[in-house]
Amino acid sequence: MATRRLTGIATILLAIAFNVPFALLGSSFDYPDILRRPAADVLERFHTGGASLVLTWYAFMLSAVFMVPVVAALGVHLPTLRTSPALRMIGVSSGFAAGLLQAIGLSRWVFAVPQLARIQSDPQSSDLMRSNAQSAFDLLNHWGGVAIGEHLGQIFTVLFVLSLAISQIIATGKWNRAAGAIGLLTAIFITIGLGEGIMIATGADTGILGLFSVFGYLGLTLWLIATGVSLLRKVSLTD
Repeated sequence: MATRRLTGIATILLAIAFNVPFALLGSSFDYPDILRRPAADVLERFHTGGASLVLTWYAFMLSAVFMVPVVAALGVHLPTLRTSPALRMIGVSSGFAAGLLQAIGLSRWVFAVPQLARIQSDPQSSDLMRSNAQSAFDLLNHWGGVAIGEHLGQIFTVLFVLSLAISQIIATGKWNRAAGAIGLLTAIFITIGLGEGIMIATGADTGILGLFSVFGYLGLTLWLIATGVSLLRKVSLTD
């Protein structure tokens, strides 16, 4: 019972841990809209943010890392998942991959972008050095951000949420089924949002696809909270 209670609390904390740095980045760095601006503008803005901005990105990266142990705990305690080897394997392995891929993508803001921002903002940097820094940033943003963190990370997030949502829907209890329904909607929105990465890769207009990812991650927050509450309620009813 104690470990199930801790799993419920940790699942709710994961939702909070993800949203706090996200909100701070939105207010201080205009994230995620700033990602689609010219590299020179992003690097200048990043340099202005200083150490506090780097630490906020570090906290955001750690929230993705925190997802890994939470996924492992959910694989043990979530109803039906314990007795369904296939769902458990898909859910846990894809959850691990989602957390690690998003952490790798976010780590560029902590360990690579600061140096590029310093080059961009250094008055002694030549035009060639600034141009190279901007090109390096664009490559990092498309490879580490769009490809690894966003696209691949979102694919495995969909698999993770979908596997656990299915297990919740076929379980007993209205809280489990309600959480499962939120999870299914979350997976649908994030799946549609995956089109944004394809559009960027092909040079096409992304349109409103980015909004689906935003709504999908809002749904992910609600799903994590609902899942944590369902685990805590089960402990209370058992007690």
